Amino acid sequence: MEVKLSAESIADARSWSLPDPRSIIRNRMLQHLSFWVCYVVFFGLLYGSYIDDYYNAFMVELVELPFKMALVYFNMYYLMPKFLLTRRYLEFFVYLLLLTGAIAGLMQYVLLPLLIHPLICPTTCTQDNLTLYRFVKNIVNINYLVAISATIVLLRNWYQHQQSARTLSQDKLEAELKFLKGQIHPHFLFNTLNSLYSLTLKKSDNAPEMVLKLSGLMDYMLYDANAAKVPLEKELNYIRNYIDLERIRYGNRVDISFTEAGTILGKTIAPMMLLPFVENAFKHGVSTETENAWVRIDIKVQDRNLSLRVENCKCGEKQDRSDREMASGIGLKNVRRRLELLYKDAYSLEIEDEPDVYAVHLELDLSDRTHED
Repeated sequence: MEVKLSAESIADARSWSLPDPRSIIRNRMLQHLSFWVCYVVFFGLLYGSYIDDYYNAFMVELVELPFKMALVYFNMYYLMPKFLLTRRYLEFFVYLLLLTGAIAGLMQYVLLPLLIHPLICPTTCTQDNLTLYRFVKNIVNINYLVAISATIVLLRNWYQHQQSARTLSQDKLEAELKFLKGQIHPHFLFNTLNSLYSLTLKKSDNAPEMVLKLSGLMDYMLYDANAAKVPLEKELNYIRNYIDLERIRYGNRVDISFTEAGTILGKTIAPMMLLPFVENAFKHGVSTETENAWVRIDIKVQDRNLSLRVENCKCGEKQDRSDREMASGIGLKNVRRRLELLYKDAYSLEIEDEPDVYAVHLELDLSDRTHED
């Protein structure tokens, strides 16, 4: 016998799937139902073993359950938000004690003699259960349940506050990082356009090449630099292009040395992290275009560690003022803050301020764990 399936039945079969366990766990109604089932089962078994009558124990728990549920939910959704969570502790405990006493009295002096004793357990539920001692014991037993449910609510409330605080902290961190990036980009662009302007004034043949290099840098800033991390190879290529622009600008007046060592493939870094150190060396070290000026840039990568050393001469009579600007300028100040936010304890930054040389030495751990957050 040949069975043919229609296209609709095949589509229905493909679209059908098992429900997501996470969505089932997050279902609030199912959570509450599971809690009460566990409560009835646990205390039914506990009291059943004590009186050696599991049937009666479970029946008593089921009959008393609606009253206990009413107290628990009234406490969770009214007393706790109105009094406990607003730190009105005395009012909370007074109202809770009065309600617990009312529920315990209702169950012991109304429910027990009129329903439980005659219909469920005429032999085990005796008049001894109507004593004041039994009443106080019932209040204590009911408060066990109230305490358990209140603890769950408090833990959930604490967790939600922690999540909210973490989200707020993350949002503030991202906003600050975006602000710092926004300051770095115009700062760099302004300096580069100044360089291009000086070339055009001199009608240099290198101006078209500089425009092309600047176009590549702008492409990186507009697209790649918006990511949380970029390949280290792209970041270093960005620095190479910047150094090429400075070579075009200064020509033979500045001795520029740039060396790289180590394997950079497969490694990532926060974008625009290294450039401010290189930029400051040119802006504050050789911007006066003094003869015999020099800049040294050395980058080494070993395993997951990056080492950057940038040195420049202190050239020109305006150098003292420039050094003060460099120590508190936008570029270096921002990159310090970005290092603190993104790499925390996974970096070291040393600045050497000698009479004739200014040097920056950065050690950076490129492991992914250092800036996952």
